[in-house]
Amino acid sequence: ALVALGNPQDKLPPVIHVAGTNGKGSTIAFMLAIAEAAGLRVHVFSKPHLFRLAERFVVAGEPANDETLIAAAERIATIAPHLTQFDAQVAAAFLLFNETPADLTLIETGMGGRDDSTNVLATPAITIITSIGLDHQDALGAGLSDIAAHKAGILKPGVPAIVARQADEVREVVEAVAANIGAPLHMQGVDWDAYAAHGRLAVQTETETLDLPIPALAGAHQIDNAGLAVASLAFGDFPIPNDAFAAGISSARCPARLQPLTRGPFSAPIRALGGEVWVDAGHNAPAAAALAHALRTMHARRPAPTIVIVGMRARKEADSFVGALTGAADHIIAVPLSEWHIAPALIAATAAAMGIDTSTAPSLSAAMQNAAQFPAPRVLICGSFLQAAEALQAEG
Repeated sequence: ALVALGNPQDKLPPVIHVAGTNGKGSTIAFMLAIAEAAGLRVHVFSKPHLFRLAERFVVAGEPANDETLIAAAERIATIAPHLTQFDAQVAAAFLLFNETPADLTLIETGMGGRDDSTNVLATPAITIITSIGLDHQDALGAGLSDIAAHKAGILKPGVPAIVARQADEVREVVEAVAANIGAPLHMQGVDWDAYAAHGRLAVQTETETLDLPIPALAGAHQIDNAGLAVASLAFGDFPIPNDAFAAGISSARCPARLQPLTRGPFSAPIRALGGEVWVDAGHNAPAAAALAHALRTMHARRPAPTIVIVGMRARKEADSFVGALTGAADHIIAVPLSEWHIAPALIAATAAAMGIDTSTAPSLSAAMQNAAQFPAPRVLICGSFLQAAEALQAEG
């Protein structure tokens, strides 16, 4: 299909190609905000979307409109009607990005990396591997080393690879792949690092230490994601002044990443009790572990009953997700999703077996009513992009 379209993937502005299990969307959001603060025009292909498919396509800083996207889809369907939906989306992104001038292109893999359709990119400027954990095991393999091998498949000879902090098993695979093909590695904790210090974000490379604001996105895990974005743009030698790094880190937005609900009707009953509501699209064990850490930090600041509303798609691992919340959730309310979900009774049984107080509700709105029975609760809605989208839409 791309050959028939004139190989648009080979004619893009400098590309940063991003793979990993968790943190891809946040890292891209930080890079986008930093680059735009530097005055650069940026293309972005990311996934999944919350409300509209067009959210996956940012063309020179502007979300693609439906008419443009439909026209691209029709061209692709005429050329290659056999493509899967995701393959067609990738082709559409390359087509749209090739036809609109920009300074930088940010491309997120769909799943894995080695066999992902975005991996037709032959010579990206930079590759990034975010945190790798267990997810999509049915497609990528049962163990961390199998999954790491897929993710490391985006590395290219001579192309710098910026890699987040990893488990030893993952790091060894990535290092072996990089050595085999000749990809220069820049590993967190070795060649660069990011950490919070005195209420600031410090990003240290081999040549300098940047003193930056704490990231706009909540959660300690965003320290690493913001650092990964800064390190990648720094190692890539893009024209980014220091004030743009600071502006981007403090202004980045990424919906449904530990997002507080503070003004709408959906969260109003909880807020009226003196409570708070958070939404996160995290749906695997590493994401749940990051959320658990965030909940414990919040509880240290303001002790409150912590109610976690969980809805998950059928292909996900409820036991590992719920298990990671042990000790951080006082009560789990399991709910169904709008499509192909794990039965709430199964999620509740899993939580109960782990010693977590639990219940079920027939809907997200009913779960919120149940959560309002607790005094000034802290409510976290998580487990799926579908559920996050429902909460954000209800909030208005």
